[in-house]
Amino acid sequence: MAFQVSPGVDINEIDASNVVPAVSTSIGGFAGAFNWGPVSEVVTLGSENELVTKFGSPDDNTAKYFLVAASFLKYGNALKVVRASTGNKNATADGSTGQLIKNETDYDNNFSTNSLSVGNWVAKYPGVLGNSLKVSMVSQGITSFAGWTYSANFDSAPTTSDYAAGLGKTSANDELHIAVIDEDGAISGIPGTVLETFGFLSQAVDAKDSSGTSLFYKDVINAKSKWIWWLKHDTSLSDAGETVAANTSFTTNSAAIESSLGGGTDDNAPTTGEVSSAYDLLADSATVDINLLFGTPDANGAETIAEKLITIAKTRKDCMAFVSPPLEDTVGSASPAADVKTFVDGLTSTSYASCDSTALYVYDKYNDVYRFIGASGHMAGLCANTDNVADSWFSPAGVNRGQLLGITKLAFNPTKADRDTLYKARVNPIVSMPGQGTILFGDKTLLKRPSAFDRINVRRLFITLEKAISTAAEAQLFEFNDEFTRAQFRNLVEPFLRDVKGRRGLTDFLVVCDNTNNDSQIVDSNRFVADLFIKPSKSINFITLNFIATRSGVEFSEIAGS
Repeated sequence: MAFQVSPGVDINEIDASNVVPAVSTSIGGFAGAFNWGPVSEVVTLGSENELVTKFGSPDDNTAKYFLVAASFLKYGNALKVVRASTGNKNATADGSTGQLIKNETDYDNNFSTNSLSVGNWVAKYPGVLGNSLKVSMVSQGITSFAGWTYSANFDSAPTTSDYAAGLGKTSANDELHIAVIDEDGAISGIPGTVLETFGFLSQAVDAKDSSGTSLFYKDVINAKSKWIWWLKHDTSLSDAGETVAANTSFTTNSAAIESSLGGGTDDNAPTTGEVSSAYDLLADSATVDINLLFGTPDANGAETIAEKLITIAKTRKDCMAFVSPPLEDTVGSASPAADVKTFVDGLTSTSYASCDSTALYVYDKYNDVYRFIGASGHMAGLCANTDNVADSWFSPAGVNRGQLLGITKLAFNPTKADRDTLYKARVNPIVSMPGQGTILFGDKTLLKRPSAFDRINVRRLFITLEKAISTAAEAQLFEFNDEFTRAQFRNLVEPFLRDVKGRRGLTDFLVVCDNTNNDSQIVDSNRFVADLFIKPSKSINFITLNFIATRSGVEFSEIAGS
């Protein structure tokens, strides 16, 4: 408030309604090879159907990635996926020369200005799937519109757009119809299926519809097509891309202009470096919000990828990594418990990661076969499900919240002796119990030393508290470090912690933010310190039941007390 120099009333508003915000705790993060979809781009998915739509159905090469990603989506509805493949090519209209265009950003920066000589069109994403695409385009001058194979998908033949007619160019003949076809049936299963159509587009770069949206065929295709990008104007439409004002009549063609795409290639065996680079896109907590990071255990360099996930989680400090032993450690292994222990013994000690015990045998409905996959997607998914049915600080293990879905059998169902060995080695056993199904039977992190943080629920409790309170604390930046600001911070945090306590996340807490930890030296160095003491709730890992037989004449109070 500025000082007044003469009598008057000054009105000010002070916002004291700040609260600790709710933060996400259930967003998964994954990288792998797929048959379709953008490369080196973070894509957010909400269901397995979206996974199929964006990245294509799996084959024998990509199933080990696809099914792990899909397993998370059985429990959670938010997954960020990166396609880790850089050695493949997009199919192009010249039919033979593939060209790598990773994603929309790559296209906009490098290929959107008629810079390639590989035909008029290119498949939107890399992969052999693009080789099944065909593009058919007709203009106003087609000899027999009814004879065009795809005419039934349009109301009438192309003529002059309303935009051109409205400018007095009634004979501009600028309209085009475009059909995208699954020529070989690799996409739809039926050769010749029309995938998408775009009618009454314009050759004029300035053409617009009644709502002001561009009708220029390049703009429409690039904005709306799920299958192709524009690369250049066809030579028979040499004046395409000019304005209506510059053309009394656009060039037309008496026959359909058709291109069968080819030259697309797959790279479904990404190197360790390619997978690692894909996970780098999920490493920045400031730009990508994830909470549950997981990977495929049989990717090249399983240990290397596991350490990559651990490093990301430890650096971000707002997520957990879930890793699985290589498939060969449990599938067909003569000593699976020892092999899994050897794998985990080589991993970094950290509370920001967790490891399971076995590969899972699941049904691949896309290829009608059964396959072994790593359990990491299910483990991350159980945490997401725990968030939905309880809170992030509850354990994801046990019969109440640890039930795995869609499991046919385990590669390794550990005995009690095996579970003892694995649990001491920081491995969470997955067990199949008669009448109870397949259950996660442990909630340890990879931390070697005894600590409250050697349990998943405690680590996730602190991730939730730190993320929420640090976000709220940003409101104190650039304020004065005085008792008013400190009291404001305490009044902000303490109700939040009381709520968490009431929801069984902690047993007690203390917030210290006063002149005892904000002395003159702290204040003069422009710092602000708050100490939050937390007593986390602990999950039950061991139960002792004592059944005591007594004589008929004995009073219970005599042997058990009050």
